[in-house]
Amino acid sequence: MGRKAMSSCSHCGKQRAALKRCSRCKEASYCGAECQNAAWKGHKKSCVSLGDVIEKVNAANLREDWRAVLKWEGRLEEMMESNTDAACSDNLGVFANAHMRGFKSTGSKDHSLSIVRLETRRVEVLGRMQRFRDQGEMMCSVADNLHFLGKRQEAAGYFQRARKLGEEHGFFLLECRSCLGLGRLAMAEGHAEKGVDLLRNALVCAPLCEGGANERDANRMELAVLHDFTNALFLTNAIDEVEPLVARYREAAHAKSDTQGRPCDFGLHSLYASARLHEVLCTCTPRIGVHFTLLGPCIAPRPMASIRGPISPR
Repeated sequence: MGRKAMSSCSHCGKQRAALKRCSRCKEASYCGAECQNAAWKGHKKSCVSLGDVIEKVNAANLREDWRAVLKWEGRLEEMMESNTDAACSDNLGVFANAHMRGFKSTGSKDHSLSIVRLETRRVEVLGRMQRFRDQGEMMCSVADNLHFLGKRQEAAGYFQRARKLGEEHGFFLLECRSCLGLGRLAMAEGHAEKGVDLLRNALVCAPLCEGGANERDANRMELAVLHDFTNALFLTNAIDEVEPLVARYREAAHAKSDTQGRPCDFGLHSLYASARLHEVLCTCTPRIGVHFTLLGPCIAPRPMASIRGPISPR
């Protein structure tokens, strides 16, 4: 039988196999009451009960203060102990959302790594709860972050799991999101034929996407797929298939603009696609361009002569 691991007293630093934890914060450990009393003056500033931690995390989350949320991430494991799966899922989601805000604020990939770590755990919790639609969407979110981090093989694995889940339970949204993700991966790796087939399948599923806001979900996914699919067709010079999609792309962008009460970023992208198609059909000399991107603001329109394919915003 192995020896017990030795721990250090938070006050005197002596190593012992058995120390007594602070009953309030569960963070500090002491040889006994004597060390605890001696350390209290300095420890009381950081001694916060679990109930107070949860209250502070929830308050910071409500005001979207990601730094204040992440201040307490070290207590996450304690928050997860003796809790229901639903509460564990919510706790993981709160810290993952804080890291997402942190990434948007700082651009640090450390936040993306943390999101993957937290959402991977949440995938398993949602599976235990049999919330399969939410589990599949979380798989797609993990895959998107893995793709961003350059871990394409791992990303493909999560997209494939989500696609299988969508097929088993009839969730068109999952099939659409996973085929879109797999199509992007295939195009990024130079497998154009495979990528186009996957994106085509995603487009078939897009109008059937379900959700709490059914029509809004379908419109959102249709725009995302049309964005990548139109670009893929331009890149592979499949102009005959592009022509009917450009009008559909423009109509979907108008519908989103009407719904949100302001111009939709995809609206300008659809106009670029129209201009590119017009140039190709007029000159009959298609020129292969660069990818659109879903990130960032749109650039200002360029003169027709300068357009060389789908335009990437800055």
